Amino acid sequence: MPMNRIQFQAGLSLPAFLERFGTETRCETALERARWPEGFRCPHCGEASHYVLRQRGCKTCRFHIYCAAAQ
Repeated sequence: MPMNRIQFQAGLSLPAFLERFGTETRCETALERARWPEGFRCPHCGEASHYVLRQRGCKTCRFHIYCAAAQ
């Protein structure tokens, strides 16, 4: 069976991947840092204050956004 070039990319071993993204919380934290490197800002109104349930919600305009959702 040929090697899957996407699955076996150089630079991040399986143990390193699991250390960085091994739990749902770690994955979510990494996504949040990648998506909002300077902290959350509502894409609708620009406000920084928010709440977190299953998604982030703006306290000002009540706009909801999921961390993993494309924009």
